[in-house]
Amino acid sequence: MLLLRAVGLVLCLLVMPAQASEVPSITYGDIQLENADYVINADIDLTLNARVEDAIRHGIAVYFVLEAVIESPRWYWLDKTLVSENLSYRITYHALTRSFRLAIGNFHQSFDTLNAAVRTMTRVRRWRVADVSALEPGQSYKVALRFRLDTDLLPRPFKVSALGSRDWSIDTEEMSWMFLTAGRAAP
Repeated sequence: MLLLRAVGLVLCLLVMPAQASEVPSITYGDIQLENADYVINADIDLTLNARVEDAIRHGIAVYFVLEAVIESPRWYWLDKTLVSENLSYRITYHALTRSFRLAIGNFHQSFDTLNAAVRTMTRVRRWRVADVSALEPGQSYKVALRFRLDTDLLPRPFKVSALGSRDWSIDTEEMSWMFLTAGRAAP
C-alpha cells in the first residue's frame, strides 16, 4: 500500500509540470500610436488541449476573445474606463477541403494545420483599439489585456460539459501596464 502511494505521488509530480506549461498566458503586449489610431501588439502563449482540438477536428466551431481595456486612473474612485474593445476569433475545420479556417472579425483565412491557425491567432499585430482623440495627450493610462475561450458561443451540449471542466477553461491572467500618451505637438 505504501509503495502504491509512493508511485502515485511520483506520477503526480511528473504530470504537474506538463499541466503547468499548458496554462495560457500573454507573454508580450504594447500599445503604440500609429497614424491617428492607438494599436495593440500582443503575443499569447497557448496550447490547445486534446479535448478542444478534438472538438475542432469534428467540425465544432470554437470561439476565442481578446479583450482590451484602457482606463484612466483616479485616486478618489474606481478607474474610469475609456476604451473597451474585443477581438473575436473563430476556428473551424472543413472536412471537404481538409483545412482549418480562422475567422478574425470579417477576415477569414484557411490553414493546412490547426497549429498554424493557432499561431496566427496568438500573434496580434496592429489591432486598432482607439482613435487618437479618445485619449488626452501627455496623460498616463492603464492598458489591460485578457485572452479567453468564449464558452457562451459553444453548441448547447458543449456548454453543459464546459461548466466546471478544466478542458474548456482556457483563460489568461490579465496583463496590465501603464503607458504615457505622446504630448501635444509644438505650434
